[in-house]
Amino acid sequence: MFQIAFTPEAIEDLRWFKKTERKQIMAMLEGRLSHEPATETRNRKRLRPNQLAEWELRVDRFRVFYDIDTEKQLIKVEAVGYKEGSRLFIHGEEYQL
Repeated sequence: MFQIAFTPEAIEDLRWFKKTERKQIMAMLEGRLSHEPATETRNRKRLRPNQLAEWELRVDRFRVFYDIDTEKQLIKVEAVGYKEGSRLFIHGEEYQL
């Protein structure tokens, strides 16, 4: 079973959301990433090489970007954002992957 850790930036990203949205995101993280986080599914995919993270988890309109350390059984959440149409926002600013 994998442990989930947040970078300071990801914690700041979560503060942009309402309490109910944070609870929804956290519940999905624990439910979908604690077992087999490197398996691609309908809501989880490996990204093309970028500076943010290797993996993306889709939770409704929210996007969680994370890296996996299989040796330490650790998931490191790098950023949390949301989508409006085809545009991604992290920390309230549009972000290009």
